[in-house]
Amino acid sequence: MNRTPLNHGEIPRIGADKMALPKGIQRTRSLPDPALGALWDSIILDEQLKSQLLSQAALNFTVRGKVDRTVLPLHGVILLSGAPGTGKTSLARGLAHRTAKLFPTSNFRLLEVEPHSLTSSAMGKTQRAVSDLFSQAIAEAATGGPTIVLLDEVETLAADRSKMSLEANPIDIHRATDAVLVQLDALAEQFPQLLFLATSNFPEAVDSAFMSRCDLVLQIPLPDGKACGQILSDCLTGLGQTYSGISKLIISPQFERCAQGCVGLDGRAIRKVVANALASTPETAMDPNKVTPDHLLQAIQAAKQHRSTKGKA
Repeated sequence: MNRTPLNHGEIPRIGADKMALPKGIQRTRSLPDPALGALWDSIILDEQLKSQLLSQAALNFTVRGKVDRTVLPLHGVILLSGAPGTGKTSLARGLAHRTAKLFPTSNFRLLEVEPHSLTSSAMGKTQRAVSDLFSQAIAEAATGGPTIVLLDEVETLAADRSKMSLEANPIDIHRATDAVLVQLDALAEQFPQLLFLATSNFPEAVDSAFMSRCDLVLQIPLPDGKACGQILSDCLTGLGQTYSGISKLIISPQFERCAQGCVGLDGRAIRKVVANALASTPETAMDPNKVTPDHLLQAIQAAKQHRSTKGKA
């Protein structure tokens, strides 16, 4: 099959000049991409949830083009919601890689959208930018072959209109959400080989009409005690490759206490706790091999205290 080349040319490498990309597209990648596979592996999550995600994504590329939408009204949209730091964006990028690996004869592409670049205070410009992004840039990419689009912080583009005040919010924000919904319907009809992976820290801020178009809404939970231990162990093991003394923390009798102490923190926060432990004193900062379980426990307690104080603010 002949593939229509995109106007913005070859897929740029990370860090390449983004001026060649259409407005709203932050980055494009060819898939599969082993770097994204590493992200998938780094997110400690119940394997059943990962399997459910991968299965839903695969279904998009096997069934949608063969079954009438009156039978299965699939829109090709998956929403990952959850607290900040739970790995939603990394999981979405990794999912794109794993999905492409299931179809080795197809040339997949990943587009990452920068939603904040589409908003404007000028009347009509946000709606126009959103419409152009979907109807031109994304549609053109989908014409070229199987395409996965990452919509990070989707509440920026599909804000809940029922919670908006026309006095406090410009009418353009309402119209932008309208544009997203119209374009999702049009693209779902035209391109069965197109999949949107959306993320949101605040699903209650996402418009209900967008939610109804999602084929799967998956809540990414905070890690439980076992997952906290895995994240902590993974982080310490990685550091141990550079600072061998850190590896001893994993076999310390206090390791399990550290892991259980992390319950209530997200994965990103747990890794930052380790960094905070390394910075406990000038001595540990200069030589991380000197970090002890007590340093870890103090850093965990400080992180939990900060979270508790923030929650009361």
